[in-house]
Amino acid sequence: MGTLIVALKTVAPLFLVIAMGTVFSRSKVCTPAWIEVLNKYALYIGFPALVIASLMTLETGENSFIQLIIHTSVYNICCMLLAFPVAKLLKLKQSMLRTLFLILPFGNIAYLGIPVLQNAFGDAILPVAAIISAIYLFWLLTLGIILVEAYGEEQTSIKKLTLSLAKNPLLLSVFIGIAIVIFGIRLPQVVEQTITIFSNSVTAVVLFALGIFLGKQEIGKLRDWYTVALLVCTTMIFFPFLFYIYLKAVGMDGELTKASIIDAAMPLGLTPYVLTVQYKLESKLAARIVVLGTILSVFIIPLWMVWMNN
Repeated sequence: MGTLIVALKTVAPLFLVIAMGTVFSRSKVCTPAWIEVLNKYALYIGFPALVIASLMTLETGENSFIQLIIHTSVYNICCMLLAFPVAKLLKLKQSMLRTLFLILPFGNIAYLGIPVLQNAFGDAILPVAAIISAIYLFWLLTLGIILVEAYGEEQTSIKKLTLSLAKNPLLLSVFIGIAIVIFGIRLPQVVEQTITIFSNSVTAVVLFALGIFLGKQEIGKLRDWYTVALLVCTTMIFFPFLFYIYLKAVGMDGELTKASIIDAAMPLGLTPYVLTVQYKLESKLAARIVVLGTILSVFIIPLWMVWMNN
């Protein structure tokens, strides 16, 4: 019980910020434009600064994270491919199959995952958190988009996918941070301090924006939430448990395993939701998964923390 209380205290400040955003969303001052502006700040400024600042602390002789990259990639790919048997078994329509490609593997690894890992394990875990986020993002913007377009009416464009990856600030910041470490680049102190200021700002911004998003969603009828609850339990409990068994079997490092499982248990992120809107898929379902998953993560994430510590 003591360990659970510690875990709850670890995530409580983060979810309090989300709750404040939800309350603020009901005010007349708040409009949907707030969500876009705050998320763009996080995407283009805050998170790149956080990633670069965290990767600059690495030493060239440290863990190359090859295991982490391989096993996280295996998990992402398997989760996406599981959409096929699930859709066939439940006789789901094509748009639902395409939606599953986006919602089964991709939790809120960056906007919620990085702050949770930082609160739970300290700043030392930030390089790991940044690399895990980059891996999830890479597969979302490559294989995820390819599958969505291959089973729809859209024409898959390799050029478009490549440009999307090349222009993504989070991926770019990972490469910049790694390059700084590999080539031993020393940034001027004033530049490092500026990066630190921006990196320290991002957690409150993204969590507040998430709270506003949650507050703007329609509740709907109870029966509309049955499928939502099933998918939330699948992605936040069942899949991470299978991932845990897999990582134990391959013998991955304990700290990397903890970070990987906690990230795998994150609720659905806003990026997959935005993609369901863009491709005219089951966006209302995706929005409700974000809402319910985020609410339940107040309890599910601490429980995973307790499980991993035991």
